[in-house]
This record gives sequence, C-alpha cells and structure tokens, in this order.
Amino acid sequence: MDDPSKCTAAKLVRFGIAKRVYKIPSNSILLDPYSSTILSKDDVNHDLTALDCSWNDTSIFRHNIAKIKRRLPLLFAGNPINYSKPNKLSTAEALAAACIILGHKELAISIINKFKWGYTFLTLNNELLDDYSQADRNSIAKIEQDYISSIYG
Repeated sequence: MDDPSKCTAAKLVRFGIAKRVYKIPSNSILLDPYSSTILSKDDVNHDLTALDCSWNDTSIFRHNIAKIKRRLPLLFAGNPINYSKPNKLSTAEALAAACIILGHKELAISIINKFKWGYTFLTLNNELLDDYSQADRNSIAKIEQDYISSIYG
C-alpha cells in the first residue's frame, strides 16, 4: 500500500496546482506508461491527466477508457523512493516532465519546486528533457532509442 504522506498528487492538489477529477475529460491526454504513443510537442493543445496509482497495480491503465493516451519518453526518477530508476516517476515528476515536453517549463518548475528532491529530478533529466522539448514525436523516439543503446549497448 502506498504511503499517503508521500503522495505527490495529493500535495499538488493541496497547493492548487492540480485538481482532483473523477472522470477524464474527453480532450485530455492521459499519461499512461503503457501507451505506444510518445508525448511530444505535437500534443500541446490538450489538457493533461495523470492517475495517482501504484506502479505495482498496472491494471488501471489497461482498463481505462481515455481517448488520448501518451507515454513519457525515457526519464529517471529523482524522488527518494525510486531514485534514478528509469520510468518510475512520481505523479509530480510525470506532470512536470510532460509540461516541459509541451513547452510549459515555468509550470513544470512550479510543480517540481514543491518537493525537496525536485531539483534532483530536473538535474538527472536536464539533457533528455531539453532534447525532448525541441523534438517532434518521431525524433523523440529516435532520441530515446539512441540513449538506451548508448547505455545498454
């Protein structure tokens, strides 16, 4: 079970940066780590929805009926629970990364600055986020693949 005191989504709601919704708006992008489509600046005209759920329970993504699903490209967690693990981002990290990719860096900074470890997330992913924010969907896929190849051979 997740520790509610470490819930980044709840903290964003408390600060008025995010709002709790009970139904995904039809024109909103659901950040879904299992989507085959990568989020890119091509998606800029949509709202963002992130589900606050455990990485251990992936069934919520398989059964969700959101119309527009996007995954984030390769990024590394900066939070203390999953530090430097690939794609094990907190809700706040995922939203901040999505904002940067969509060209809303100031909003991303206001999100991530609510957390002591926020700067760590930005530092770990600085080059990747900069590259992703300047690229279209196909280029992001290539950047991601090249980076994975350079690390894992």
